[in-house]
Amino acid sequence: MNLPAKLKMTLLNILVVEDEDAIREMLVMVLEQANLSVMAVASAEQAQHLLADKKQPDLILLDWMLPGISGVEFAMRLKKDDFFKTIPIILLTARGEEEDKVRGLEIGADDYVTKPFSPKELIARIKAVLRRSGKNIEDEVLTAHNITLDLGKHRISIANKNITVSPTEFKLLHFFMTHKDKVYSRSQLLDQVWGRSAYIEERTVDVHIRRLRKILKQHQSDELIQTVRGFGYRFSEVE
Repeated sequence: MNLPAKLKMTLLNILVVEDEDAIREMLVMVLEQANLSVMAVASAEQAQHLLADKKQPDLILLDWMLPGISGVEFAMRLKKDDFFKTIPIILLTARGEEEDKVRGLEIGADDYVTKPFSPKELIARIKAVLRRSGKNIEDEVLTAHNITLDLGKHRISIANKNITVSPTEFKLLHFFMTHKDKVYSRSQLLDQVWGRSAYIEERTVDVHIRRLRKILKQHQSDELIQTVRGFGYRFSEVE
């Protein structure tokens, strides 16, 4: 399935929190060239508002020295929040002393990049952190049972036959395939796939699950999406 250009989506999203305009603009350019979707803000306060209205980013690039709430303080707050604590964080800073690096890692940051840095080094570190969190910029093909999901081509095939799904169902199946064997409630799926700002009812999840199952059933694969009574859904190759 080749989605129309206007429906194509970059599935990995990076939130940049950097107060220096020139550095922020450079980061946006470098990340977009690496085929990443970028949200960029100048302060932790702006980042808080954005996170309240958007779905979780896949990774946060966070400047240590920010006006108002510092990057370190903001990272600590995120790591104490059940909804945001799993988001990988890379700290950006001019402070290169060992004790600063240790402090950054101790508060929960996943990596630490010292300014000035090369774009190539930054992208390499982002790739490494994303891989550790179960995501991969270069891993364009996901497979489960007889399903293949090609991120680069935005194409899904089952038993080597291309199938057609809506953009939302593509994102839902992608989320399931990258979070195998974990149980998610309807509200959690709404947050992760539709975003926190989507004011839609939880039964919308059930509608899209039914549509996906109907498609998968045609290829004897509907059992991959399992209902966990009293909680929600799980994607698993184990019955």
